[in-house]
Amino acid sequence: MSEDEELEDLSGVGSKTAEKLRDAGYDSIMSIATMSAADLSEVADIGNKTAQKIIKNARDELNLGFQKGTDKMEERENMSKITLGSDNFDELLDGGIETQAITEVYGEYGSAKTQCALQAAVNVQMPKEEGGLDKGVIFIDTEDTFIPERAKQMAEANDMDPEEVLDNIYVARAFNSDHQILLAEKAQEIMEENEIGLVVVDSLTAQFRSDYVGRGELAERQQKLNKHIHTLQRLASAHNVAVLVTNQVLSNPGQLFGDPTNASGGHIVGHASSFRLYLRKSKKDKRIARLVDCPYLPEGEAVFKVKNEGIVDP
Repeated sequence: MSEDEELEDLSGVGSKTAEKLRDAGYDSIMSIATMSAADLSEVADIGNKTAQKIIKNARDELNLGFQKGTDKMEERENMSKITLGSDNFDELLDGGIETQAITEVYGEYGSAKTQCALQAAVNVQMPKEEGGLDKGVIFIDTEDTFIPERAKQMAEANDMDPEEVLDNIYVARAFNSDHQILLAEKAQEIMEENEIGLVVVDSLTAQFRSDYVGRGELAERQQKLNKHIHTLQRLASAHNVAVLVTNQVLSNPGQLFGDPTNASGGHIVGHASSFRLYLRKSKKDKRIARLVDCPYLPEGEAVFKVKNEGIVDP
């Protein structure tokens, strides 16, 4: 069975369950195989044991158990990169932002986090030979930072039709953390109907920090944030898209040496991100991007500028 076959062909899924799954945006075998039993149980209104059996059947049909390293390498060959417009930045990431993975960009206010998000949202629409994917983007805006005029500037600098670029950006404003979680789940529906190459969340933790204040609510906050990140991971792997999240920072006053700036969200965000980029201001309009963590690339830094036309080399 291929991942594109009907849900009703999957053992354990009846017509009513299939209809509920489609209404929630889960209309492929792969989308079911990458769900958790708790999520499937909630979406389809079925028992947890039934959900576990359906997920197991989906994974068996798609042969999602153990595989050889060579098979995994073949999957990686489908991975693509999205340029950020700066050769320095792209070299740091070995070609750009990677699909099938979460890239986290964090830094203080004014460090160009949103600029990176907007640049990626424009560049993903460029042809593949120019560093794009020729696909659209889903932009979850949690702090009202999506400025269409800025995206138009970047598009014009790339000789792209600004109206067409904006038309290919599916943007939604998240008003609280629960709404943000819902929007990430609804992104599945847009992906089933449109060619999407990138999902942006700007910013990942702002609403969670606002909704859950104090140590007493920390555990619940982290639990919900963890669920949200796993939804983004499923989108990245099931649809071969890049996920770019921006993140706020915290300062550790007890740290005596080095930079006391740490990304918000703790280990949950850190472990989920395949690429972690720390942005900071430099002299004049220069910015420095530091690759803090990546499973196969060395730590390093890149210098770039933010100009009217977007992100460029100095």
